[in-house]
This record gives sequence, C-alpha cells and structure tokens, in this order.
Amino acid sequence: MITKNRRLAIIQELVNTHSPDSQGKLLKLLHEKGFAITQTTLSRDIKELKISKMPDEKGNYSYMTPNHEKNSNWYLAREKALPFSYRGFISFEFSYQFGIIKTRHGYASGIAMDINNHASSIIAGAIAGEDTVFFIPREGISRQEIVDTLVKIIPGMKKENGELETKK
Repeated sequence: MITKNRRLAIIQELVNTHSPDSQGKLLKLLHEKGFAITQTTLSRDIKELKISKMPDEKGNYSYMTPNHEKNSNWYLAREKALPFSYRGFISFEFSYQFGIIKTRHGYASGIAMDINNHASSIIAGAIAGEDTVFFIPREGISRQEIVDTLVKIIPGMKKENGELETKK
C-alpha cells in the first residue's frame, strides 16, 4: 500500500511538472500513476499541501505549490505582464465592517488566497465563491488601511486622491 506521504509527494511533483488547471485533470494524472483516490481526498491533500490556483504570465490559472519556482515571482510578474482584461478584479465595497470584492468568474479564490497570504495582519480572513470574495478586517483597522493594503495586493485596483477606483 502506498503511504499518504508518498501520495502527497507525487501530487506536488505532478503539480510542479504539469500545472493542471483543475482538480479533475490532477485526479486523472494521479489515476494514471496508479493512485485510486477520490476527489474528496484530493481536495484534502491540496489543502494540506497549500496548493492553490495562481495566474501565469498569460492570465490563465493553474495549480501551483507555494515553493515552486514559477510561483516565486508571480506577484511582480502578473502585475507588469497582464493586460487588465486578464485580471479578475471588478469592484470593491464595504458593508458595515466587512469587505466585498466582485471578480470575474473563477478569480475569487485566487484573490482571496492573495489576501490571506499577504494581508493577514490587516484582514482576519477572506473566503471566496466563484466571483465574490468576502473578508473580515481585524479589530481596530481603518478602511483606509484596508484599501492601501488591497491596492498593493490585487491587480486592477488603484487609488487616486484616497478614492478607490478600477482601472479601465
């Protein structure tokens, strides 16, 4: 029987070499390697390995491991390489103390992951649907601090004269 640690290592290897864009494709690769696991098990493994969908230089999202070389400079590369049409951000607003970000379909989880990975001192947590990110700021954080942080993290957002706007 193949151990869980071996399965996790194979998943990382497959993600790093094939950059699959869906769990279904990754599951198929695993089945081809002789692993008979379910989608549910794969989802748990992906979460445990902290694998997430990240944009490439063309704006296509695929699974990447946190320490993969493609992922090391993704933050800078996506900002300068992608035209706005490839970026997922659409709009942002506050509702009471909460934040809501609208995205293009399929981009919300990547943006939520960016917020969770790069703004944890400002935002307690972000969760995503297909095209919406909902987040809760930490206590005592001003709206301006949140906006200043999000502008640095999310491609497609900019701030002029203290006002948040979308790039056209």
